[in-house]
Amino acid sequence: MKFVVIIGATSAMAQHAARLWASRGDRLLLLGRNPSVLQALAQDCRLRGAAQVDHMAHDLNDVPHWQQALDAALADAPAVDAVLLAYGVLPQADTVNHDWAALEASLHTNLVAPLGHLAWWANRLQAQGRGTLAAIGSVAGDRGRASNYAYGAAKSGLATYLQGLRQRLYRHGVTVLTIKPGWVDTPMTADIDKNALFAAPEGVARDIVRAIDQGRTQRYTPWFWAGIMAVVRAIPERVFRRLSL
Repeated sequence: MKFVVIIGATSAMAQHAARLWASRGDRLLLLGRNPSVLQALAQDCRLRGAAQVDHMAHDLNDVPHWQQALDAALADAPAVDAVLLAYGVLPQADTVNHDWAALEASLHTNLVAPLGHLAWWANRLQAQGRGTLAAIGSVAGDRGRASNYAYGAAKSGLATYLQGLRQRLYRHGVTVLTIKPGWVDTPMTADIDKNALFAAPEGVARDIVRAIDQGRTQRYTPWFWAGIMAVVRAIPERVFRRLSL
């Protein structure tokens, strides 16, 4: 039995991952901001066979609150085997490109607050000498594109932070995993026209759970995005700036 913590447990990918862990009989701690959705997910996971499910609701952007609340909640808990950070927003490009307040808010949710959560958990996992710290980023962080460069900048910063944590925590027995999904058919992308590159959240969740089980340090999901982004990164800047991607 593993003890898994999910930060942003009400997101579509995280909910499917929680159900997979529950079906294996693992223990779960679900963190999010919507108490009714968390309660429903917790009950679902119990019915699927989870050994124990606890949930805590509060604004995930309020990092100091979570640091204090988790210190108390985990005081007598066993060692945590895996932590999955799975929350963020997809801002409207036209809005964040012209509205500083909107840009600042999106960067706080997609980068600043996640780094606060990761820093706290990195210290805890280092102290216990084992575990996996995983975070969902995006292929958008691999290269800035005109269509979503504010979002991409946050995900690029997240990936760089995880790289540094990976090097720091390696000698302490902690694995750090960067998850890079492409387009996923979730409520966050509801307003975007779908195409063949969109994946189902169930499949992405399976990839996430498998990557944690395998001790991976990076996982593109679905798999073909690794090849797509290798090509995108290789395009010379003088050519790339003329493209509509």
